[in-house]
Amino acid sequence: MPTWMSYSLSDLLLFSPRTYYRLFELMNAALWPAHVPLLAAALAVAVLALAGHRRAGRGAAALLAAAWAWTAVDFLGIRYAAVNWAAPWFAGAFLAQAALLAWQGLFRDRLQPAPGGRAGTALYLAAVLLMPLAAPLSGRLWTQAEPFGLAPDPTAAATLGLLAAARAPWSLWIVPLLWCAVSGATLRTMEAPDFWVLPTIGLLALALRLRRHPV
Repeated sequence: MPTWMSYSLSDLLLFSPRTYYRLFELMNAALWPAHVPLLAAALAVAVLALAGHRRAGRGAAALLAAAWAWTAVDFLGIRYAAVNWAAPWFAGAFLAQAALLAWQGLFRDRLQPAPGGRAGTALYLAAVLLMPLAAPLSGRLWTQAEPFGLAPDPTAAATLGLLAAARAPWSLWIVPLLWCAVSGATLRTMEAPDFWVLPTIGLLALALRLRRHPV
C-alpha cells in the first residue's frame, strides 16, 4: 500500500494550469477598471518613497494593508478556494499580514523609507509594473495578467520591495517570504516558465535587507 511519502506535489494539485489562469481572467473582467486607480496609488507611493516624504511610510502601509486584505478575501477566499482546499488557510495568512502592516506601518510608523533604500523601491516598482507582463511573455492572454493589489504574487513581491527599502521589523517578512516559496512550488509543479520569478524577488529583497541591516 503506498504511503503519503510516495506522493509528489503534482499529485496534490487538484487543478490544471488552464483553470488557475482562468481565475485571473475572470477576476480582471469583474474588477476592471479598478486596476487604474490602484496603479495610480501604487505609483504615488513610489514617488513619496523616492522623495523621502514624511508620509511615505504610512501611505505605503495603508496601500499594502488594503492590498493584502482584498487579495485575501476576493482572490484567495473566494476564487482560489473554489479549486484549492488550502486557499482559506492562505487567505487567513494574508489577513494576518494585512493586520501586521496596519499595526506596524500605520500606528507605529515603521515603514518609513530608510537611507539607501532606493534599490528596494526599484524592486517594488518592478513588481507593480513588470510582473503583470508575465502573462503575455509566457504565452498567456493579457486578460490573465496578475495585477498588484488584486493578485497574490505581485502583491507579495511589491511588499518585499518596500520592506527592503525601509527599516521594517522582521515580523512583516514572514508571510511574504513563505508565499514566495508556496507560489514558486505551485507554479513549478504546473510547469509554468515563470515559476522562478517570485522566489528570486524574495531572495533579492532579503539580500538587500541583510546588506543594509545585518541581523
